[in-house]
Parts: sequence; C-alpha cells; structure tokens
Amino acid sequence: MYLASKNHVPNATFKTRVRDESIAADNPFRWQEVTSKEIFENRRIVVLALPGAFTPTCSTTHLPRYEALYEEFKGQGIDEIYCLSVNDAFVMYQWGRHIGAEHVKMLPDGNGEFTRKMGMLVDKENLGFGPRSWRYAMVVNNGDIEQMFIEPGFEDNCATDPFEVSDADTVLAWLKSNPAEVELANAV
Repeated sequence: MYLASKNHVPNATFKTRVRDESIAADNPFRWQEVTSKEIFENRRIVVLALPGAFTPTCSTTHLPRYEALYEEFKGQGIDEIYCLSVNDAFVMYQWGRHIGAEHVKMLPDGNGEFTRKMGMLVDKENLGFGPRSWRYAMVVNNGDIEQMFIEPGFEDNCATDPFEVSDADTVLAWLKSNPAEVELANAV
C-alpha cells in the first residue's frame, strides 16, 4: 500500500497560505509553496492524515486530541505535528480556526499529490467527497518513516470510517515505548 521508496516520505509540493503583514488588506495572506523536504528534513514530525475538514470524527476527536497532547508529544522528541487532509488551504485554515488549533499545523494537500504518492488516496464518492486521504498517522524522522498507524479496512467508498489506531493516545504510547528513537531525533 505504501508507495514512497525505502520508507521515505514522497516529494510533494503543498500550496499553502501564510500571513504577510506587508499586505495592506483585510486578508493579509499570500500563497507559498512548501515542499516535503522543507517540512520533514532534519526534524521529527508526527502527521495525522484524515478524510476531511469539518467532518465529525476529525473535528470532535482526531485533531483536538493531538492539540491537547501537543506538549507531551514535544516531550517525546517531536518537533511539530501536522494535520494533513485533501482539502484546500482556505478550508484547512478556517477549520483550524474553528477547532482552535494553536499548536498543530494545518497542511493542505488540495490536489492530493502527497496522499496519492503515499498510496493513501481513496475514493469517497459514496459520501460526495471525491478523492480523499485514508485515515492514518505516522512518525517521520528526517524524512524517514519510523512508524505508520493505518486504520483497518483501507478501500474505496468504505462504508465505515475506522478510528482505532491513528489516534493521538496510540501514537504517543508508541513514542513512549520507543525511547531510542527520541535519542536519535535529538542527535540530529
């Protein structure tokens, strides 16, 4: 299922919006492309990938729990937590504001490039969503995937939305039980 070579995250470009105070307008944001390399190189990152912004499980449990446990993740050698969804930058920004995400960074994969290259793109036409990310989480150290937490039942138009292994508590427990990885991250 995973397509990136040698357990390395794929090269992709994310179309993001960043605040720019030099823009004198009601909407002081500009487009900025961010690459996989810029996100993952020389850092230890947790990515939670989910089907969609503003959806029930994603909004009530998945993202909020990562936000709540952010400091514990930092204590385990994690530099950043990114929430990835096949949604555009505008939707991800507004969703982050709605949720109150102050620590977890929203990562729009609007074209599904990263998700497709990860082998995690599924059709959700049965819900009117179109192509979306399967729900998963991963720990990435300097671009290398240490561990993936892929929800069971990976398939197009899945009738359910499993949420059993990609939750913040499971990922945090794995980090705590793998302290050698923390030492490696801190040495970089």
